[in-house]
Amino acid sequence: MDDIQQLYDQVDTDQDLYGDWKREDSLRARPLFVVLWLVTLAVIGIMVLRMTPNGLDGKKYIPVVVAFVPWLAMVSAVTLLCALFGRRRGLAVVCVLCLMIQLCWHWGYVWTSDENTHNLPAVSSLTGGSADRYARVMTLNTKNGLADVGEIVRVVREEHVEVLALQETNAGFLQRLSAAGIADVLPYEVAAQPSGNDNGGMNVLFSAAKPVSSTTNLIEIEASSIPSACVRMAHRTVCFGSVHPFSPRPKNQGLWNSGLDSIAKLQSNARLFVLMGDFNSTWDHASFRFLLGSRFVDSGEQNGSWFHMTYPSNVTLFGGKVKVPPLVEIDHIVHDKSVAVGDLETVTINGSDHRALLGTLDAEGE
Repeated sequence: MDDIQQLYDQVDTDQDLYGDWKREDSLRARPLFVVLWLVTLAVIGIMVLRMTPNGLDGKKYIPVVVAFVPWLAMVSAVTLLCALFGRRRGLAVVCVLCLMIQLCWHWGYVWTSDENTHNLPAVSSLTGGSADRYARVMTLNTKNGLADVGEIVRVVREEHVEVLALQETNAGFLQRLSAAGIADVLPYEVAAQPSGNDNGGMNVLFSAAKPVSSTTNLIEIEASSIPSACVRMAHRTVCFGSVHPFSPRPKNQGLWNSGLDSIAKLQSNARLFVLMGDFNSTWDHASFRFLLGSRFVDSGEQNGSWFHMTYPSNVTLFGGKVKVPPLVEIDHIVHDKSVAVGDLETVTINGSDHRALLGTLDAEGE
């Protein structure tokens, strides 16, 4: 009997030691989960900012913060794993709810119901001109005309680009681009007239096919003018535009909102549009979603092929030892719902602080 009692006493002792160990472990982990709760509250705060309506989402630093919303899913996922490992049920539930909301917001980047974006011809089979319904398109912010013109022409050739939209160009850049042979592949050019409102330079369009009509100023906008070229593609006429509204810096915030609102006025225009350029906004900005309205779509958000981050590019830290990856998707191909754009990809162009965005257009997507 004494041996049995000693055994029971040993079990009780072990249980007490285990309980003490669990309490000590919980106390040691408490600061970590306090930090994770604070991080989660910050995530929720940014998500609330994401819901700021059009007209108010340009205040202070809201647009800068909201531009990074897609990265919140990574933060919430890591926090969720820590919460599950540490058996913090409340924190885990909150993280799951955050992830579900974030997934709903960005579902179009994960999955698409538009089969036309998956049934496009191979890029290598595309040819210049307007005999068919397909065209390879490309947009690039040239960073005040500092982008490598030779690389631009090379990418245009290799990717069979038929419509090229450039932003932040100037006379010197266009001369160098001409000398590099852009006219050999894209002979038709429509450039906006320089003005005092230019946002880093002029916007320009190049086309392989002769436009049936063009304009150097598509709409009135308090930013760089929008050149437009309308090209006949199969049975439809598609009007392309190169856009670049102001960035949402503190000194530009009113101009940022008004620029996007000006582009939104094209929703009432009867022509068929494909607008390409540096929109200085992401899908998560209410002002950008207002621009799209019920008529336009963002090819990236509709493509189901994940994000195509375009900014920044060619940025390094610590003397070039660490390369900064593109973190936000502010360059877009926006188009009418009746056309389709797929095969999206980004390409690095030396000299520019943006990556080029390319896609394949199906002018008869429906």
